[in-house]
Amino acid sequence: MGRAFEYRKARKFKRWAAMSQAFTRIGKEIAMSVKAGGPDPTTNARLRLAIQNSKIVNMPKANVENAIKRATSKDEKDYEEIVYEGYGPHGVAILVETATDNPTRTVANLRMYFSRCGGALGNSGSVSFMFDRKGEFRFPMGNLDLEELELELIDHGADDIQVDGDEVYVYTSFEDFGTMQKALEERGIEVTSAGLQRFPQVTKELTEAQQEDVERLLEKIEEDEDVQQVFHTMS
Repeated sequence: MGRAFEYRKARKFKRWAAMSQAFTRIGKEIAMSVKAGGPDPTTNARLRLAIQNSKIVNMPKANVENAIKRATSKDEKDYEEIVYEGYGPHGVAILVETATDNPTRTVANLRMYFSRCGGALGNSGSVSFMFDRKGEFRFPMGNLDLEELELELIDHGADDIQVDGDEVYVYTSFEDFGTMQKALEERGIEVTSAGLQRFPQVTKELTEAQQEDVERLLEKIEEDEDVQQVFHTMS
């Protein structure tokens, strides 16, 4: 019973840690959105998106409101968005998006993670060319007429539309992200999640043991409080 209890406790701790990390990342996105476009979500599309994404991770409304309030204060930190690139074990390309108030700390931490896990942090542009940056929107199908909707969304920049069960995924180029966000809002479609993603052009097949090596590095990177998103070429 003791071992089972410790296992459950460890799983619970891991869930809480993941939730805390998600809240921190959304909080930073809210702060950057407010700094860039003001605290009113009706006139700030980036902030509307951040608030919508906060619902996915079940971030309490009070936390969101406090994050917006703090962002309007002169004492709130200014975050710099920096992308780091490198190679993990077995030649897997890794791209890390960060939001940091201390780039010196961030790059030192990332260099340590890569080094200790058999990888190496690279220069800007060393792996970014291997990824396509696209907008991704997800929303429930509901009673929507998909055929009619597809024609409308193609006119607003959709270059791929996929359906998985009751979920619709719409992909756009980086440049058409804002246009698509506005188009969905105007049609009253409540987006479940939305954001800019980086999709690898080619993926690398690894053995199970090799995958574990890469996942060990990815886990360390994702646990860093300065990291917002991580992308890789592992299949």
